[in-house]
This record gives sequence, C-alpha cells and structure tokens, in this order.
Amino acid sequence: MTTTAPQVGKDQRKKRGSVLGSTGLYVAVSIAALLFLLPFYLIVRNALSTDPEITGETWKLLPSFQWGNISELFNDPTVDFAKSMWNSTVIAVSMTVGILLICSLAGYGLARIPYKHANKVFYLVLATLMVPTAVTFVPSFVLVSSLGWIDTYRGLIIPGLFSGFTCFLFRQYFLGFPKELEEAARVDGLGYWGAYWRIVVPNSLNFFAAMATITFISGWNAFLWPLVIGQDPSSWTVQVALSSFMTNQTVNFHLIFMATAISILPLVFVFLFLQRWLVQGIAQTGIKG
Repeated sequence: MTTTAPQVGKDQRKKRGSVLGSTGLYVAVSIAALLFLLPFYLIVRNALSTDPEITGETWKLLPSFQWGNISELFNDPTVDFAKSMWNSTVIAVSMTVGILLICSLAGYGLARIPYKHANKVFYLVLATLMVPTAVTFVPSFVLVSSLGWIDTYRGLIIPGLFSGFTCFLFRQYFLGFPKELEEAARVDGLGYWGAYWRIVVPNSLNFFAAMATITFISGWNAFLWPLVIGQDPSSWTVQVALSSFMTNQTVNFHLIFMATAISILPLVFVFLFLQRWLVQGIAQTGIKG
C-alpha cells in the first residue's frame, strides 16, 4: 500500500506546524524566564557596585564586583545584619512548625471527627479570612504588650501561630484523603490521634511540604508586625533591617541591594528544593482553578 502525495504533503505540513509550535513555545518561555530573572540580575549587579555606579547616568552591564560590600554589610555598626538573619530564621521556622501542627490538627478534626457543630466551627474559621488584618492589629499589640512580650520571640511568633486559610486548605485536603487507610488503622486499635500521626501524616508529606514552603516564605517576608513588636535593634528581622538602610538623610544603595541579595537566598533555596511539592500540594487541596 503506497502513500498518496496529498497524504505526504499533509503529514509534512503537520510536522512543520508542530516544529513551529514547539519553537514558538520555547521562545515564549525563554522570554518569560528572562523577564523573571531580570530583577534578580539587577539586585546582584547593584549589590556588587558602588553608589555612584548605581545612580550614575552611564549604565554598565557588569558590576565592578565590590566584594567588600559583603563585609561592610555585616560590619555595619548601626545594623546587626547577622542577628537579624538569625531572628528571621528562628521566627520563620517556628511559625512554620507551629502552623503546620496546629492547622493540620484543626483541619483533620473538622474533616474527620464527627461533631454536630463542625460546619459552624468551619464557617467561623472562614469568617476570620474576611476580617482585615488592620482591624485586629491594635488589639493584638495591646494584648502582646500587656503580657510583656515586646522585643521577644514569643511576641513575634505566638500571635501568628494560626492561619484560617491554612486550616481551610488542610481540611480540603483531608476530605479527599482515603478513608480506607484510617479505617484499617482503627481496626488495629488506633484512635483519631494515632491515625492522624501514624497514617495520615506519613502519607501526606507532599502536601505538608507545600504548606511548609508557603508558610516559611510568609514568615520570612513579614514586616509590619516585627517592626512594631521588635522595637529594639537586637529584635529586628531581615525585613526591618533592610528598611534601616534608607533614612531621611541618606540612602545606602549598595548596602540595600547587598542585604536584599543575601536575604533572598534562603527563600530561593527553599523554593528550588520544594517547588515540585508546592505544585503537587496545591493541586491536592481540591481547589479548582
């Protein structure tokens, strides 16, 4: 059986269209990647430059590689940047662990433990998402201040240990978790806590990793609450320390960019390491786009 000429031409056009489509896709992705990486290039370029090079009229593609900006940043007498990095690490890690534990337990209880008022409690949790942060900011500050938690890790961490949105995501995920695994655990004599800790958590590590990524990034980037609670420079986080390089009198551009470059490194590492779990975890919540 021979292939006719029209069929050969049709196959060639289809192959040519597929190649052109793939080429166009790669070009579009490459352009998007360059646009995404442009801010990071500007941060690194300016971090390794002097202030005149940053603000000058002439533009150079490559910096002058002022590696001394790193030591200048960490030796700045006005800002203990190393201490601020440590503070942000402690706060972000503590909030991540606390929120994952508390919100996962709350989400599991709302999804699995039979209780006639479970839906009402869930609606109350959702209602907290509709309350603007500005409404609860002052009462939270008054409460933390009355407890003597100003300039302490307790004041910076404990008020943020519950997230209604994270609780909602955990509930949605646990609603889709196979009940057969939990029923088998109960046959073996495990209660709700045993089923949660020994069956549900080990089989939900992808989703936990996704929530950990989102929570860590949020805790690391927090600014307003640490600014108000961490009034002493020894309690500053990275974001508060960054703002100190810009005053009414001076703006240290090279230190701002160097501090920014260093402060985003933990986020880049966390995101690159957990990015596939981030996508899979969000897909498993049951939320449709």
